[in-house]
This record gives sequence, structure tokens and C-alpha cells, in this order.
Amino acid sequence: MAADLRIITLPEAEVPAGLKLRVAELQELAWPGPPGPSVAPVHDPALRPLSMLLLDGARVVAALDVLSKEIVHAGRAYAASGLSTVVTDPACRGLGHGRRLVAAARATARERGADLGLFTCDRELRGFYESAGWECLPGAVLVGGTAEDPFPSDREGFDKVTMAAFFTARAEHHRADFPHRRIALHPGTVDRLW
Repeated sequence: MAADLRIITLPEAEVPAGLKLRVAELQELAWPGPPGPSVAPVHDPALRPLSMLLLDGARVVAALDVLSKEIVHAGRAYAASGLSTVVTDPACRGLGHGRRLVAAARATARERGADLGLFTCDRELRGFYESAGWECLPGAVLVGGTAEDPFPSDREGFDKVTMAAFFTARAEHHRADFPHRRIALHPGTVDRLW
């Protein structure tokens, strides 16, 4: 790897087409779908998707999106942000690039005013996210989708854990409200669960 590693952060809609195509190719490798990568927006614009790309020169070595919305939990409103579509170029795995980007996303969410960070990941990735500063919320279930059509992270066939960060004093003060609870994220029908 060259020493020209840098992170760029842009609203998803402003990512240049060439970079967006490379990210789509990496996502296609990680989560195969219909033939051919697309440069169409991946996320619901209402979630204010913020794309973060780790570049080595012009090459995308890792990418993710930070999604944000207000949630209400235990009778309190919080500005919440979470990670989505975290991907690293297979040829660059094991070099710390994904961890660097995930840690930077945690800092970015805090700097942009989130009270807390919440997202789910596959159980086997828990240690990876913990190594980047996130913590596991034991027994917590994120409920995605909508109130009318919920999409919980504990649905049959899923093996997910909920990761979190408490950024503000208020969120930290109420951290006991989150473990072993169902948390209504409800990001909508596009990003059913981030």
C-alpha cells in the first residue's frame, strides 16, 4: 500500500461517479445481487447518508455510509447515527484499513451531533467493531422497517448483535435503558435495518 491513504467524507449524492462505481463493485463482491454494479443512490435520502471512503491514491480500499435519524427510546428523543454498507477491498483486508475507517466513522458521527451510535452487525464481526471503539449492547434488538412493517434484528435466520457508542452526557446517563431492550430504529422501507 502506498502512503497516500486518506479518507474523504461526502453526502452520498455528491460522491463522484467513478468512486461511486468502485464502491458499488466492492459492495457487489461482498453482497452479490443483480448483475452489474449500480451507481444509483443506495440509501433513503431522509437518513442523510454520508459516504466515507478510504482511498489509496485513486483506489477505494474501504467504504461505508453513516445514516442518521432521530429515534425515541424509553420516552426520550435521541439523534442516532449508524454504520451501513461497510466494505473493504478483499485484496486489502487484514491491513487495518476497515478498522481505521470504522473508527473514523464513529468520530464523525459524534462530531456531527449524534447523541448515540447504533447499528447491527453479524455476530462474528463484533470483535472487529469493538477494536474500532464500538461496544456491544447485550441482548439489544434494533427494530428496523416501519412501525407498521417492523424488521427486527432478531428475526429468524439472523445472527446479529447490536453495536453502540454513547456520545453525549445525556446518552451516557441513560445507557442502562439500552441493553436487553427492543430499540425502535424504524429507518423505513429502503434501509430496512442499518
